[in-house]
Amino acid sequence: MEVPVIDENWQGDLERWLAPFLAALRHKTRARMCPAYIEGLIGPGNRKSIQPMAERTGAASYDQLHHFTASSTWDPEPLEAALPSEADRQVGGNDAWLIIDDTALPKKGNHSVGVPPQYASALGKRANCQTLG
Repeated sequence: MEVPVIDENWQGDLERWLAPFLAALRHKTRARMCPAYIEGLIGPGNRKSIQPMAERTGAASYDQLHHFTASSTWDPEPLEAALPSEADRQVGGNDAWLIIDDTALPKKGNHSVGVPPQYASALGKRANCQTLG
């Protein structure tokens, strides 16, 4: 089995991918915090809560990331407007199709947030799951 090679410059790729969305935020501090938060979510490490993410990335302190996620408010319309144009730029063309399917994460137990019985496309039936849209 071949081990996949991890691109050493994934953070640079992330910065380039996020650029139009950061411009849509129209706020210098949010544009600085957003990549740190996204990097913490998709980067290595199992714990995706604010404290371990801040420690791993080193791009922002715990207080800064916590404020970004808990206290920041902004108008979503500029981000929502940037999304279709970016999808068209990356996948676009007269012959292109973009098919979006939800991702359902099956869950057990009754104590997880957002885990009602609902249709889980990955399972092909109703089950306790979190659905990522």
